[in-house]
Amino acid sequence: MAEVTDDRLRLLIERIERLEEEKKGIADDIRDVYAEAKAVGYDTKIMRQVVRLRKMTPDDRAEMEAILESYKCALGMGFDSTPLGRAASEYDEHLSAMDAKGIGVSMGVGDGPMHPLNETARRQAAA
Repeated sequence: MAEVTDDRLRLLIERIERLEEEKKGIADDIRDVYAEAKAVGYDTKIMRQVVRLRKMTPDDRAEMEAILESYKCALGMGFDSTPLGRAASEYDEHLSAMDAKGIGVSMGVGDGPMHPLNETARRQAAA
């Protein structure tokens, strides 16, 4: 009976060893792919993050991103602290001020500095 148990244990250990060797081979292949990506100019740190994100469920990813955003905001690192965020905030304040003065600003197709609606808005602002 002990001999049968010993044989079974030996077979299990050998299977584990084979799988460990396969795992090492796959890890080497993954390392080679990242090296190839780096050689053509990709940022492998970002690629690893993308792979990690793609493993997550959409709900888990959304929850993680929401928590990350709230932490960043708490530390003054949110969207409002970026140049684009500040510009968007300033633009929103500008539109609110124009609205408060009763000056409508159209944002439709064809709007530009020479668009008749914008010229009218400029005249109303100057008055």
